[in-house]
Amino acid sequence: MRILCLERKIFILYTISDPHLSFTTDKPMDIFGRRWDNHAEKLSEEWKKTVGENDTVVIPGDISWGSSFEEAYADLKFINDLPGKKIIGKGNHDYWWATMNKLTNFKTEKKLDNIEFLFNNAYAVEDKIICGTRGWVNEFGVKSEDERIIRREAQRLELSLKEGIRLKEQYPSNEMIVFLHYPPIFGEFMNLDILDILYRYEISRVYFGHLHNVREEQLDKEYIGIKMNLISCDYVEFVPQVVE
Repeated sequence: MRILCLERKIFILYTISDPHLSFTTDKPMDIFGRRWDNHAEKLSEEWKKTVGENDTVVIPGDISWGSSFEEAYADLKFINDLPGKKIIGKGNHDYWWATMNKLTNFKTEKKLDNIEFLFNNAYAVEDKIICGTRGWVNEFGVKSEDERIIRREAQRLELSLKEGIRLKEQYPSNEMIVFLHYPPIFGEFMNLDILDILYRYEISRVYFGHLHNVREEQLDKEYIGIKMNLISCDYVEFVPQVVE
């Protein structure tokens, strides 16, 4: 599905990651610090002050702590009912995530009409083309099983970017932007498979989540000409960020 803007002159693209909702599961986030107190209410309040009904918000992962569609439904409905269209990706805690067919059927059955899934595909939104995948990082060293996941996620990113290239044939002035859940580089870890693809496809901006309670000096904000932007909820104080 391509999300196009035809009537309103200025629609805005936003992004924010890691809402970590748990309306039907016992997973309080305030154990990670006071800033997570009543975080769903904070997110709702800031979202409604910021996002318009015709805007679009990309949420690259860790949507719900639910481990099944049934457990995740209340969290997804919460996101669905907030203003704007949403494009959501998979995070490492989204255990409810499934095949695209199952995701689409569930969305249709539950009338989650304001949600689309970023999964081996791409979307044209305003003057941007949205691509992405979950990615992968292991903060404690890469093992053989991690290498397999890294290769698979790199393949998924390339599939998404190839779809983006096809959209770019229709919208040649649109900038291709990548949304990942994991950072492609953090500290000593570098996801070289992902970074290579970003470089080859001439991606200049990446937005990612996953990281919490990090300090500014820990972040690599640019690498080989690619700007890296952390947009986890707690890092941006639960305010959806404009993708300029």
